[in-house]
Amino acid sequence: MLRVSPSPPSSSPAGRIRWSPESPASPLNTGQMNMSGLTLQEYEFEKQFNENEAIQWMQENWKKSFLFSALYAAFIFGGRHLMKQRAKFELRRPLVLWSLSLAVFSIFGAVRTGAYMLYILMTKGLKQSVCDQSFYYGPVSKFWAYAFVLSKAPELGDTMFIILRKQKLIFLHWYHHITVLLYSWYSYKDMVAGGGWFMTMNYGVHAVMYSYYALRAAGFRVSRKFAMFITLTQITQMLIGCVVNYLVFSWMQQGQCPSHVQNIVWSSIMYISYLLLFCQFFFEAYLNKTRKAAKVD
Repeated sequence: MLRVSPSPPSSSPAGRIRWSPESPASPLNTGQMNMSGLTLQEYEFEKQFNENEAIQWMQENWKKSFLFSALYAAFIFGGRHLMKQRAKFELRRPLVLWSLSLAVFSIFGAVRTGAYMLYILMTKGLKQSVCDQSFYYGPVSKFWAYAFVLSKAPELGDTMFIILRKQKLIFLHWYHHITVLLYSWYSYKDMVAGGGWFMTMNYGVHAVMYSYYALRAAGFRVSRKFAMFITLTQITQMLIGCVVNYLVFSWMQQGQCPSHVQNIVWSSIMYISYLLLFCQFFFEAYLNKTRKAAKVD
């Protein structure tokens, strides 16, 4: 049965942001996670996961995300150059398996982290859900928090299919992949506030998005309105991300949220740029095309 630890792991790695037990940002009290009679059960692999080792590894190795990003950028430019004189690859079956595996992973992540965040929101309130660090070391969520940040490296593989299939590669795609990888690894090591909402939202959006990609790759006809819906959820995610950043900054000034100005600045730049780019994409991909089609008719 799932229980929430009354305090952070004692062997916390050096450099982790910590707050006093009296602060509203302090960990949850011991108790069963029960929402309307539904008790969350902790899977064995979640119980066995050692978050202290994970956070320590990330503190020591997070800068490797820059190496991965550099290799990724080199692959983009090198791959596009090599594919200029080559016929495109179909890769339909590998793309189905790739998208399906990421969809399943994201669905599980969304369900587990979503249930955890909903519990904290319902029992402790909005401020606790934003500021509490237990998402990084609490039962159920601790494994999925680490899995989330690690997954940003293999997710770079999305671009491989675009290049090998000679599809259009837009700036938003590769900019989003690089910056999410860098920021996720940078933030996880400090267990900064807001991470629970950032990760849960992204899991949820990716659960829908990769399911859509898998269906399309498998040859199913999916309504264009569904693609519009996905982009709208991404825009909504960025808006909520901006709001969460504002809340973290406001409560941090009161000594109630574990973060630092540098992290909030980078996070705000990231979310605002995403918001603008996704809005631009939505206009060009859906609204502008609809207007052009109407003129032709």
